[in-house]
Amino acid sequence: MDNQPIKIGLPRAMLYYRYRDLWRTFFVQLGMEPVVSAPTDREILERGAALAIDEACLSLKIYLGHVAALVGKCDYILAPRVSNFGRHHSLCTRFESTPDLVRNVFRNERQKFLSYEIDEEMKKLDEETAFLEMGRSLDCSGKAVKRAWRLAKKAEQARFKERVQKHELLYKRDGMKVLIAAHSYVAEDPLMGKPVADYLKRVGVIPVRADLVDREAALKRSHELSPTCKWEISREILGGIAMHQHDVDGIILLSAFPCGPDAMVNELITRRVKGIPMLNLVLDSQSGTAGVETRLESFIDIIRFKEGTL
Repeated sequence: MDNQPIKIGLPRAMLYYRYRDLWRTFFVQLGMEPVVSAPTDREILERGAALAIDEACLSLKIYLGHVAALVGKCDYILAPRVSNFGRHHSLCTRFESTPDLVRNVFRNERQKFLSYEIDEEMKKLDEETAFLEMGRSLDCSGKAVKRAWRLAKKAEQARFKERVQKHELLYKRDGMKVLIAAHSYVAEDPLMGKPVADYLKRVGVIPVRADLVDREAALKRSHELSPTCKWEISREILGGIAMHQHDVDGIILLSAFPCGPDAMVNELITRRVKGIPMLNLVLDSQSGTAGVETRLESFIDIIRFKEGTL
């Protein structure tokens, strides 16, 4: 039993979709076993909603459902604290409060949580420092942790670059293209954003993602739409729109109710991006597939009417 690898639970929600390759490779290189929760379904959502306050956004409710699904199935559940990557490079406060939230919600469970903290502005804690400290907290040698970090970061960068290059080819294909502007944890979630992309594909539309672009280039281009947006991931999405708004036939602003940053940023987009059909689609726990598909069908008809193909 002592030879069993330490199991690290990874909730398949929120920052998982951004950091999955980094997390998985890091823990595997340290001889540990990542345990990923199952894809989101209605049961996970309802379980998380019962644990969250009513005002919590849909993404957070789903996250709590994933954490609950991992309780008792692993030695630790990863709950990072990611505040910012420097001045004017902030994340939503939900990512800053994650460790406190899960420890409080699951305080009566005999479950250990693992965390790391990134706060470059106030505490001068960058990503590398955070991972090295986390690795050492697991009683791993400094040499092993540094090696695991280097390999994990390299794997993450290579995988993301590969995804971006593959995604860029979609813009060269013939046919109607619709740009989905959404956080990865909304766009890729099987219960939230994935049905939107799946429907578009079924009706012959090519869905493309505003966040699957070179991040450094996107951050620079984001200033064309907003020089003051404070949220890092929102800025990447803004930059993706600026880079590709002339390569698509329409834009879908896809968000989870009631996301505060998205409410502000999507309003900004509708005011500053002109000359292209746009659909603001806000998903909540009551969103049914039929209602969403009806709105998507109408949106596609608007695009076709505008292009004279309806």
